[in-house]
Amino acid sequence: MSANIAKLATMLEMQNAMNQKIHPQWFEQGFEWYRAIWVECAEMLDHYGWKWWKKQTPDTDQVILELVDIFHFGIAMRIDGKTSYQQLAEQLFTELNNVKTAGDFKQTLELLAGTAVVEKRFDAAAFAGCMQQIDMSLDDLYRGYVGKNTLNFFRQDHGYKEGTYIKVWNGKEDNEHLVEVVKSLDTEHPDFAKLVYQGLVARYPA
Repeated sequence: MSANIAKLATMLEMQNAMNQKIHPQWFEQGFEWYRAIWVECAEMLDHYGWKWWKKQTPDTDQVILELVDIFHFGIAMRIDGKTSYQQLAEQLFTELNNVKTAGDFKQTLELLAGTAVVEKRFDAAAFAGCMQQIDMSLDDLYRGYVGKNTLNFFRQDHGYKEGTYIKVWNGKEDNEHLVEVVKSLDTEHPDFAKLVYQGLVARYPA
C-alpha cells in the first residue's frame, strides 16, 4: 500500500471515529454532508476573494483550512459501513489523481460546489483541482486534516458539548496552538495523531 493511500485510509478511519463520537448511530441519521460542502465552498470564496469592485488578496492559509473542512464532509459521504477503508482510500486516490480544473480557482471551486448541490455527491477530482490551483499537496491535506480532526476530539473530550471548554489559552486560540504543535512534529510518524493530541494536552490549562 502506498504511503498516500495509507494516509487516505487513516483519514477515513478518523472521520468515522469522529462521527461516532458526535452521534453513535450516525449512519442512520441521513446527515446532509453535501450541503455542508457547498456552504463551505461559499465561505471559502470570501477568503479567496471574488469581489471585482474592491481590492482583495487571497488568504491562502484560510482557504487551505476550509478545504480541509470540506474534505471532512466529503469523506464522511464515502463511508458506508461496508466498504473497507483500504478500498475507499484506493478509490479516492484514483479520483484525486484524475484532477479536474476550470479556468481558475474560483471556477474549479464552483465545479465542486455545483456537484454537491445538483448531484449531492463529493467531487474528489474537482477537489484535487482546487488543491492544485493553490499549490496544496496531499501531505498538506493530511497534516491539516489530522490536526483538525484531533483538535475536534480534544474539544469533545474537554467539555465542548457541555460549554465548559476553554478556547483561548495563554492569549492564543486553540487553532493557533494546533498549528504550532503540528509544525513541531513529523507527519510521517505512525502515531502522528496521538502526538498532536498529547501536544494539545501539554498546553491546555489544567
